[in-house]
Amino acid sequence: MSAAASPRAARPRVGADAIAGKGWLGAHKWLLLRRLSQLGILALFLAGPWFGLWIVKGNLSSSLTLDVLPLTDPFLLAQSFATGTLPYKEALIGAGIVVAFYLFVGGRVFCSWVCPMNLVTDAAAWLRRRLGLKGGKIPSADTRYWLLGFMLIAAFATGSLVWEWVNPVSMLHRGLIFGFGLAWGIVGGVFLYDLLIATRGWCGHLCPMGAFYSLLGAAALVRVSAAHRSACDDCMDCFAVCPEPQVIRPALKAAGQDHPVILDRNCTNCGRCVDVCGKNVFRITTRFDRSES
Repeated sequence: MSAAASPRAARPRVGADAIAGKGWLGAHKWLLLRRLSQLGILALFLAGPWFGLWIVKGNLSSSLTLDVLPLTDPFLLAQSFATGTLPYKEALIGAGIVVAFYLFVGGRVFCSWVCPMNLVTDAAAWLRRRLGLKGGKIPSADTRYWLLGFMLIAAFATGSLVWEWVNPVSMLHRGLIFGFGLAWGIVGGVFLYDLLIATRGWCGHLCPMGAFYSLLGAAALVRVSAAHRSACDDCMDCFAVCPEPQVIRPALKAAGQDHPVILDRNCTNCGRCVDVCGKNVFRITTRFDRSES
């Protein structure tokens, strides 16, 4: 079969129509903003140990900004409670600030705009698409919630923060500061798992941190809307790049709901569907904006 007749060769690259219609920058706007956010936050944490500029002390589990603002991962706090340890007042305040923020913007925003492991899993997803890898053994999306419960039970049973022993986010952070040892194996394992075994397997099916933050996002104000869904030409590019593609169909195809707003708690508000859609079907708005254009 000639290259011209090959279905794979004939199929345009994901986002090609968006690039043609909006230009490269327009078709990558939200992706670039996310990368700026992720790398900027990581740089703030690394500026201290690397350059002695202690703007932020700590890590994504617990930090102090400008010696004034405490921030604490609420999942870490939940584990602390499970161990029977009473957290410090600053930890409670820090967790309260984080919870309030993610209740407003959506819990899974942590996964797409803050978590450095998103860089690793996005790279695996991109390479998987470029190599044309299909199939694999994908666990149930509910597995992450079972793992979330297991980690809290394990913390209760052992009296220790069990998840922090293997947390890839913490491992990546420590690896960048102290050099990769075991951290490299865990981060590399997540990359290879997503690349070779299960597309979006870690973030979409296994990560208990993602499961915890999704619980915070059920009533979030900021949402993605398929407001111009009548223009959809079924190119499937949005499904190809979405880290949680199951959240799109109810809003885009009116499957079980009339309005075009994505209300699923697992939506990460990453904006990739907005970027890659050549028909400008999607936009970022609020949960109360049910209008269609």
